[in-house]
Amino acid sequence: MKFYRILLLVSLACLPCQRAVAQDPPNVLFLICDDLNCDLGSYGHPQVKSPNIDQLARRGVRFENAYCQFPLCGPSRASFMTGLYPDQNLVRRNAIYIREHVPSVQTMSQMFRSNDYVATRVGKIYHYNVPKHVGTSGHDDPYSWDFTVNPRGRDKAEEHLIFSLQPGQFGGTLSWLAADGTDEEQTDGIAATEAVALLEQYAKSEQSFFLAVGLYRPHTPYVAPKKYFQMYPQEKIVVPQVPEGYLDTLPKPARLSITRKKNQLNLSDKLSREAIQAYYASITFADAQIGRILDALEQTGLDENTIVIFTSDHGYHMGEHGHWQKTTLFENAARVPLVIAGPGVGAAGAIARTPAEMLDFYPTLAQMCGLKPPSYLSGVSLAPALADPKAMPRNAALTQYGSGYSIRTPRYRYTEWGEEGTEGAELYDHQADSVEMVNLAADAKHVTTVAELSRLLRQRVTAAQTRPAGLEQIIFENRRRVR
Repeated sequence: MKFYRILLLVSLACLPCQRAVAQDPPNVLFLICDDLNCDLGSYGHPQVKSPNIDQLARRGVRFENAYCQFPLCGPSRASFMTGLYPDQNLVRRNAIYIREHVPSVQTMSQMFRSNDYVATRVGKIYHYNVPKHVGTSGHDDPYSWDFTVNPRGRDKAEEHLIFSLQPGQFGGTLSWLAADGTDEEQTDGIAATEAVALLEQYAKSEQSFFLAVGLYRPHTPYVAPKKYFQMYPQEKIVVPQVPEGYLDTLPKPARLSITRKKNQLNLSDKLSREAIQAYYASITFADAQIGRILDALEQTGLDENTIVIFTSDHGYHMGEHGHWQKTTLFENAARVPLVIAGPGVGAAGAIARTPAEMLDFYPTLAQMCGLKPPSYLSGVSLAPALADPKAMPRNAALTQYGSGYSIRTPRYRYTEWGEEGTEGAELYDHQADSVEMVNLAADAKHVTTVAELSRLLRQRVTAAQTRPAGLEQIIFENRRRVR
């Protein structure tokens, strides 16, 4: 790591300094957690301790209704980095390199690179097999970055100590460890240390930067130092309950989405409490690392001219609907935390209630930094909501998974499975049912609402499937698994 920092410092000194003018363009610090839902203090969770993210929300704008485009790591990350829907960049599962399908795409960080910013990745931004790929570049896109850092910590070395529902498997199954040692020994702790060093170097070089820091937690295995587990006594953990016969109220594809991991069905109360405790501990550990990075941003004085965006790649179930982890079209998996702070944010401490999509990040940052993005982007700028939290750049957010597409309006979630709903539909009224447990799609009282939302959904899907003008697409059936 020392060699890397020396090399970077020398490289920065060689970069053109034409950006150092009276009014420098803003820098960007992009912070993302892996598999983080909205179980945060700033989003109203009664137990989870997230003081640093909460503080960021107090000085920025917190988006109440932000949604991923695909509740799975690889497709979601490819979507927001390209500014395209999964049906446009054709990344609809993990372990796909984006340039297999859209070789000439200009990614979000590439846009900054082409405008004399130095773009650096620390940790996971594109898909990684966690924890298998920890310490490697995973399925990274090298064209997106000037420099990269692949941290590897004690958590990787101590995998043999991790409890798992499937012994020896960690990434796709519930698994956790209350670890010995310090924050700084963990992979995310090392990532934070490297990010701090980079910020110090950027402050000295006065080079404009796009710094993306991707933390691995709270992705499974839920690993954090023991002190974070101790913050959440198991007897105080609330385990979500599912009423008898609930699955019968859902279309078959929805049922399958929440029952596909058979070893995670009907967990004992003890295991459920342990899993939730470990997840909360991992969130608070990740929050502490974010705090270290934000403290460095302030101490270097870079906070005055740096846009900070904090988010996750998708949401996450912790027993809601009887499901654990992601890959559903319920609010739990589709909704993400989103906070934007810094120059250009005129409504600090406000809550924006406009529907927002993750692919909106690209045009939003382009506008805030005065840059020209590619014409084929499918997102919209959220900048109006940063100036006025009552602004509504969007009327609905679109998410897809499997054969289903779902839209979230300020009041409703409406989902269709199969071609034009041939495999079933779901309607949830968030004014009366914020946990989405009562499917109203077949209720005669809501026939008009269903018809209106169905038309809107199909309009959105058609647009999301439209080939981006001027962008090469390579369409093929890719069944191989890139390891």
